[in-house]
Amino acid sequence: MLAFLQNLPGRLRRSYFVRNILVIMSGTAIAQVIGFGLSPVISRLFSPSDFGIFGSFSAIAGVIAAGVTLEYSQAVMLPKEKETAINLLAVALFCSFAVSFLCMGVCLIVPGTINGLMKTTAAWPLALLVLATLVAGVNQSCQAWAVRSKAFKRTSASQVVRSVSSSSMRIGLGYLKGGSGALIVSSIVADIMATVTLAGALLPDWAALRTRIRWGLMRSLAHEYRDFPLYSASQAVINALSSGLPVLLLTRYYGIAVAGAYAFGITILQVPTGFVSAALRQVLFQRACESQHEGGSLAALYVRTTAILFALAIVPSVILILWAPQLFSWIFGSRWFLAGELARSLVIWLAVSFCNLPAVLFARIIRIQRFVFFYDMALLTMRFLALIVGGSYLNVRATVMLFSVVGSLMNAFLIFRVGRVVMKKEGPGNWESLREIMKGA
Repeated sequence: MLAFLQNLPGRLRRSYFVRNILVIMSGTAIAQVIGFGLSPVISRLFSPSDFGIFGSFSAIAGVIAAGVTLEYSQAVMLPKEKETAINLLAVALFCSFAVSFLCMGVCLIVPGTINGLMKTTAAWPLALLVLATLVAGVNQSCQAWAVRSKAFKRTSASQVVRSVSSSSMRIGLGYLKGGSGALIVSSIVADIMATVTLAGALLPDWAALRTRIRWGLMRSLAHEYRDFPLYSASQAVINALSSGLPVLLLTRYYGIAVAGAYAFGITILQVPTGFVSAALRQVLFQRACESQHEGGSLAALYVRTTAILFALAIVPSVILILWAPQLFSWIFGSRWFLAGELARSLVIWLAVSFCNLPAVLFARIIRIQRFVFFYDMALLTMRFLALIVGGSYLNVRATVMLFSVVGSLMNAFLIFRVGRVVMKKEGPGNWESLREIMKGA
């Protein structure tokens, strides 16, 4: 272990994997700096109630978007042959359009129910929900191809485009008193602009390979990779539902303004975590798939990245636990003090969740989606019960703390369980094998 730590700086400088992460992180850093730098302005243009409605819309849209490609977009990176990959991409795009039309049908049949869930009252939020669904599917598909093609500079640029578009529109529409609608519209337009940027990596390959796209092969591949819609898509939807539950249930028990404080607080907390995870998610998945194809050690990659993420999470987490309410009031305005108090509790969960990224990605690569599916079902149930019990018997601060502790414990279990399976696939799961892996990493 000591030798590994001593040689780590040199390995990092020479690592193509790390350079790819830094390329994406550079774009992510610019995007996060822009978004965070303008957030004190944005927070003073919108009320907690505006963010509450936006949070409710995002919760519903996020659940649908999580399964819009049936996760075939993630399968795009697995095949070695481009012809197979482009047909899987066509499957993902087809699913995106199909789910969007299904969403439109539901909105036409039961508009009152959907508006009730989103805390809106007009027809335009329903139209925006359908548009957000389609944009999310195309974006996920384009991003998957960009990652497969190692077009990391383009994915980095898309992050900057999204941030600039979103922040500038929010400020402009905020000065015009756009309210919650301004937050929703700016988010969708930003996703469209990011998708256009990503499409540049796809279009040349699409033009060259489109004649090889065949319905028969698409059906065959959809069946071959059926574990992605069966388990990965279900898992993604369950995760999105778990993430959206707090906004919906906090609105029910404590009101839309409290839900808005929660939505704003978690959005701000996800800025630093997103800085690393957005870059690492793309590069790590591509690198792990490549390592598996070449017979490399997945266990070494898993242990190393998880340990680094834990190290990165410690200091920011301590700072936020100690001073989050004061920081929120000073930076964003006094009406966001409650958001800071809730953020103090949420950081316990988000810190561990930040470290579980390798576990989530490696579970797909080693194809244990069935286990992760049941894990996510358990996580959803535990979170739901925490919010119900808290909403019935506790104040909002204690409820969010209970929710956060449940999430952190469950995520820690997932990290341990996936790591154990990865280690077992490569040899005896004991400390000696771990030391050997780290020594040779």
